[in-house]
Amino acid sequence: MAQQQSLPTRRLGGLEVSALGYGAMVLSPGVYGEVDDERGERALLAALDAGATLIDTSDGYGADGHNERLVGRALKGRREQVAIATKFGFRLPEGVEAHPFPVGYAFGELAVNAEPKHVRGYAEASLRGLGTDYIDLYYPHFPDPQVPFEDTVGAVSELIQDGLVRHLGLSNVTAEQLRAAHAVHPVSAVQIEWSMWRPAEAELLATARELGVGLVPWSPLGAGFLTGQVGKVDEGDFRQNSPRFDAANLKANNDRFAPVRGIAEELGITPAQLALAWLLHQDPNVVPIPGSRTPGHIEENLAAARVTLDAEVLARLDGILDETRVEGGTLL
Repeated sequence: MAQQQSLPTRRLGGLEVSALGYGAMVLSPGVYGEVDDERGERALLAALDAGATLIDTSDGYGADGHNERLVGRALKGRREQVAIATKFGFRLPEGVEAHPFPVGYAFGELAVNAEPKHVRGYAEASLRGLGTDYIDLYYPHFPDPQVPFEDTVGAVSELIQDGLVRHLGLSNVTAEQLRAAHAVHPVSAVQIEWSMWRPAEAELLATARELGVGLVPWSPLGAGFLTGQVGKVDEGDFRQNSPRFDAANLKANNDRFAPVRGIAEELGITPAQLALAWLLHQDPNVVPIPGSRTPGHIEENLAAARVTLDAEVLARLDGILDETRVEGGTLL
């Protein structure tokens, strides 16, 4: 077993984790095309060895809980080295009604069910898949449009009381929903789409700071765009559903982000490291969760936790980003 490196740490409410975590969604087939489990396990172990102590998954990643099972196998024997975050609401048992809501991708809508009566069953299924007896951070993946959000949160608080879950997280919520949930049970983290090409909603950020809630940016590299390595997307790649990765939009976006890539070159770091370091400099309680299948890229990404950007560089970046119009919509 490789020696686990150490990264700087940050707090998500009451949970202390590495300043950068690892998003495991990319390790299931149908995300960036095909991938086998052996490669997935190597990627997860590379993340652990490079110092990531937060691993993010969901019951909805991959068919029939595939991603959670993969994470569980990879972490076997190393469970105490890592905090596992997972989400619920997408993997619906037979007979459970799907509650649809609109999204900005080509498929038009997603569907969840976060009725309180189902939440314990979701958690128990995730615990079996992960091969563990507790979940460190548990999120409703999306608010259910047909269920009062406080009711869903109340069901998670019961799991915390019973020791199956240690911390409550929220995902893809508004500032108002965060306040409502926090009144039911303290929230440790809010997961939101946030990156150089997807600004976070100012009111949500302010509310999280006020309440002492950590922020977990998902897609912190813009679904790979901010690596500067995406010229096209292939068949079987979920990004074909994203307007931002339409061929014409992708070319325009790559052209417009050239100045950002230029700053990375000046600093002697990768564009991905710059994008992640920029996020880390936005707030001391931000913990992005980049995902990659390649151990070398994973190590490079996590090394961004040690990158310091001075005020002049940050001001230059903010000036560029303020003037950069991104073509195409996002998921939400």
